[in-house]
Amino acid sequence: MSSNRKGEALQYHAEGRPGKIQVIPTKPYTTQRDLALAYSPGVAEPCIEIEKDPQHAYDYTTKGNLVAVISNGTAVLGLGDIGAIAGKPVMEGKGLLFKIFADIDVFDIEIDEKDPDKFVQVVKAISPTFGGINLEDIKAPECFDIEEKLKAQLDIPLMHDDQHGTAIISGAALINALELAGKKIEDVKIVVNGAGAAASSCASLYIHLGAKKENIVMVDSKGVISVRRKDLNDRKKPYATALNVDTLEEAVKGCDVFLGLSVANVLTKEMVRSMADNPIVFALANPEPEISYDDAMASRPDIIFATGRSDYPNQVNNVLGFPYIFRGALDVRATGINEEMKVAAALSIAQLTKEPVPDVVALAYDDAKLSYGRNYIIPKPLDPRLLVTVAPAVAKAAIESGVARKTITDWEEYKDELRGRMGIDNRLMRSLTEMAKKKSKRIVFAEANHANMLKAAQIAKNEGLCIPILLGNEERLQKLIDELELDMTGVEIINMRHDREEARRRRYAQALANKRQRDGMTYAEAYEKMYDRNYFGIAMVEAGEADACLTGTYTKYDDAIKPAIEIVGIREGLSHIAGLNIVHNKLGTFFFSDTLINNHPNAQTLKDIALLTHKTVQLFNITPVMAMLSYSNFGERNSGSPAMVRGVVADIHNERPDILIDGEMQVNYALDKKLRHEMFPFSKIDNMDVNTLIFPNLSSANISYKMMLEIGMSETIGPIQMGLKKPIHILNIESSVRDILNMVIIAAVDAIFEEEGKIEK
Repeated sequence: MSSNRKGEALQYHAEGRPGKIQVIPTKPYTTQRDLALAYSPGVAEPCIEIEKDPQHAYDYTTKGNLVAVISNGTAVLGLGDIGAIAGKPVMEGKGLLFKIFADIDVFDIEIDEKDPDKFVQVVKAISPTFGGINLEDIKAPECFDIEEKLKAQLDIPLMHDDQHGTAIISGAALINALELAGKKIEDVKIVVNGAGAAASSCASLYIHLGAKKENIVMVDSKGVISVRRKDLNDRKKPYATALNVDTLEEAVKGCDVFLGLSVANVLTKEMVRSMADNPIVFALANPEPEISYDDAMASRPDIIFATGRSDYPNQVNNVLGFPYIFRGALDVRATGINEEMKVAAALSIAQLTKEPVPDVVALAYDDAKLSYGRNYIIPKPLDPRLLVTVAPAVAKAAIESGVARKTITDWEEYKDELRGRMGIDNRLMRSLTEMAKKKSKRIVFAEANHANMLKAAQIAKNEGLCIPILLGNEERLQKLIDELELDMTGVEIINMRHDREEARRRRYAQALANKRQRDGMTYAEAYEKMYDRNYFGIAMVEAGEADACLTGTYTKYDDAIKPAIEIVGIREGLSHIAGLNIVHNKLGTFFFSDTLINNHPNAQTLKDIALLTHKTVQLFNITPVMAMLSYSNFGERNSGSPAMVRGVVADIHNERPDILIDGEMQVNYALDKKLRHEMFPFSKIDNMDVNTLIFPNLSSANISYKMMLEIGMSETIGPIQMGLKKPIHILNIESSVRDILNMVIIAAVDAIFEEEGKIEK
């Protein structure tokens, strides 16, 4: 490691609060009553219940979400036997990964004991504290004995990740690699270079996946593990081959799969060339693989290659597995982690790889072309879908194999709970997504020449979210489609400037001129506008030839909203339109308004925004509980913005007493109902959870939701147009694929509401 990197690493671990994890309270503790419940005398009650039935520990303590990461420091990373305390930074790091990927709390425990039996005694003695145990960095062969003895004596999930994690993740990669190579696992010849804990576990899992034991050759530092050798221990004997091969070079000739769990640079280009067609090479030694990436790629063009490194394609990384495996096991209170659960994890990871890659993943890895293939046989570690894919698969396997003490019946609800653990409540979007799929609407992608628009259209088509219509020059679009490696077969492309669209341009222009002739618009002027993709796309919706239109990825808002107002217009009875953002964070789902349109609203505009927002939130089958925000509370200031907000609230209370709204109030009082009750019990929304925030101006609304996004506190959907007669939605400039897809769903649902007359009602 360079001196710069060393200094950076040491600073990272030392600055602020030393270490990487902490313990924080989960219950109130500010009052004497709180303390009396947390400790004496109130704490006696859960103790009594747990004594009656130890399973109640899952109800009244952290046990069900607490994993111990335990090591004796005998095999730490590539550092070897450095001792228990020296390995503590690694164990803390493992705890960090558990938390950020699966919301599992961790105590790292470093045990200064190398004797396997004594180590087992210590772990068994402390096991009642935990819902699961992750053994880490324990050298072979002791790790085998330790794991086996603990599994026999404990009734909680336990896994030595160095063994089984690598097996599960490489197993998932192998499933996909074999499919791409056109080979069956029961037929392939596999060479495993390395005979430690991970190698044995990988071989065992591959056999459970269908590989034949007689087709596996294992190699250690002394050569092929053969029946002719007399120096084999009990761990190696099961994998002794009767084949007449003694060296790695001999073993790899004609084999289909090479799995390296050994040391750097032991596999040569010549050895790779001697393998069968479409060879699969997993060179997982760290930090340097058994063969370098460059040498592997240069050896032959048909290779499928993976390493343990993040700077090359196909990283076999244990973080793809262990957080989610333990999550699923904990959630059904499994008595252990069995082979069925491991296989389920591997299969679910393999299947996820074949799904379209979310934009958030592609952006994280700066790879816009991530898709299932030779360079993408396994998901990326930052893929947010792993939690809701792997954990349910593991939980199901635990239930079906009889090791679960708790049953899950509603799997969609369980997935929602998992999403909520990560601070994102997607129940609303899931319901809207299902609605969009049931009635596939025609959506115009006005700026289809933008890469993100095209990618979103592709995914929307594949997932049945809508029927995309692309506007643009078909030749240029096809070139971009090819560059992005997309498949737009069957998708309609309309070149609004081509001669063949002359009749449609004239028809749209005449309709616009008729509508706006008293506003000074001539037919000739309207006709020229139809060469513009925004005017043309919105005119399609107005004419009933499309159901919704999306634009704005590179068009300024003012240039996009003008044709929308001119062509479809504002709904009857409204004087203003507004923009709404749905914001998801750890506290739940909130609606922010107005985030897009009205810079400095006066009292009437602010009132219209509030009423329009109330109506829109209701469309999502949610009862709006609204707070009108300001920098003061209930009459503290008698002039300026607070006074205006207070007047708006008074008008709404008088005219619409059915609406749950109050203010003016500061945002902390809006979001903390306990604080609000203590200070302002007279509020109309007393003891209610606020879900809708009306900001006093555009600056405060826009800054608020964007700041939350940038500091990682939330996700957002929007801006959603409110008040137009037809579903026209204008995106933020350079919206991500994920943002556009969310708006596809919103636009589709908006079109459904329009069709059913719900908006007018």
